[in-house]
Amino acid sequence: MNSTIREKSAADVTLTFRNADQTPIIAQEITLAQTKHKFLFGVSGFDLIPLSNNEYSGKEKEQAEERASHLLALFNAVTLPFYWARFEPLRGKPLTGQLIQASQWCVDHHLTVKGHPLCWHTLTADWLLSLSNTEILQEQTKRIRREVSDFRGLIGLWDVINEAVIMPIFDKYDNGITRLCKELGRIKTIKAMFDAAREENPGAILVLNDFDVSPAYDILIEGCLEAGIKIDVIGIQSHMHQGYWGREKTLKILDQFSRFNLPIHFSETTLVSGRLMPPEIVDLNDYQVEDWPTTPEGEERQAREAIQHYKTLFAHPLVEGITWWDLADGGWINAPGGLIRKDGSTKLAYNELLKLVKGEWWVSPTKLTTDSEGQIQFSGYLGEYEVTLGKERRQLNLNEAGASRQQVYF
Repeated sequence: MNSTIREKSAADVTLTFRNADQTPIIAQEITLAQTKHKFLFGVSGFDLIPLSNNEYSGKEKEQAEERASHLLALFNAVTLPFYWARFEPLRGKPLTGQLIQASQWCVDHHLTVKGHPLCWHTLTADWLLSLSNTEILQEQTKRIRREVSDFRGLIGLWDVINEAVIMPIFDKYDNGITRLCKELGRIKTIKAMFDAAREENPGAILVLNDFDVSPAYDILIEGCLEAGIKIDVIGIQSHMHQGYWGREKTLKILDQFSRFNLPIHFSETTLVSGRLMPPEIVDLNDYQVEDWPTTPEGEERQAREAIQHYKTLFAHPLVEGITWWDLADGGWINAPGGLIRKDGSTKLAYNELLKLVKGEWWVSPTKLTTDSEGQIQFSGYLGEYEVTLGKERRQLNLNEAGASRQQVYF
């Protein structure tokens, strides 16, 4: 086991193996393997919707399946899109079936699914514009209850509200959610959305997500907590199209939000493997280019920076998840931000992350021999494990950091 195990994400484990009659199983070879990691190594999985709904055929299907195999080899979590404009373009006719099919595919492949987002001023439903603010609030909270209910058992992790810092002052185009937030204010809007989600599924993990890492987001979180809003996770976007933040800036941001002592997810992470976006661009969506190629030099830079970013985040005791955005090039704003090229081949960053995540931060199948008391000791990251003796297998969970002692019966 690698020596970089974090105190809050790992356990020192003593397993005692016994027969049914309580006698210890002595000097027997046990195979230990981790099957699930508690830390969420995530990726946006929008491409899984057409794949899981059998919308691809021929070579296109083969390419999609190959991308999916790369996804499954590295990641254990997926973000699926619930942008209202696309999910329910016609009022009362949501595309629930397609997303349920995609969610089920993910669950069947042992992926934790996050829904993103339940409320956002961008890509919200155009038909809200014909409604009053009172009606918009009713429709938005009804929408949250519907999705949280319909996907219960498949999705228990939600970005409830996205980019609330800028929501009431967003001026790119008129939309119903900005209108609503201008009237209610940020905190009342957030409270209404969180209350709706929480009431529908009290056990769900609810995230407040934003790209703004300035004190404005910090102050907003403080105000929400003072208002009694239960935020389960702070979501921080790190779209670094204009260059890697660097370890110092990343740690400074982590220090800023650590005062709340809440779990942190780096919910959207991008590092490009081509030319950097010009620094004068304020809204990343304003950078529209037809061709933005990946380059050999850029891929080396991306790999180096991705590994540094992941190591910095994984070492922090409050960070519980990192989501890469997107898996393949040509996604959002056509950026070369993927870990996979457009031709389906993996980049250096993918290969290096695979070695890091599955090589150093994952307990691969290991053979250990029980001692004179029927025990083995190991250090492992929190998650689920399988132990095998001969042809028999047993499951065990490591849920809490620190010392753990468990009995295993065969």
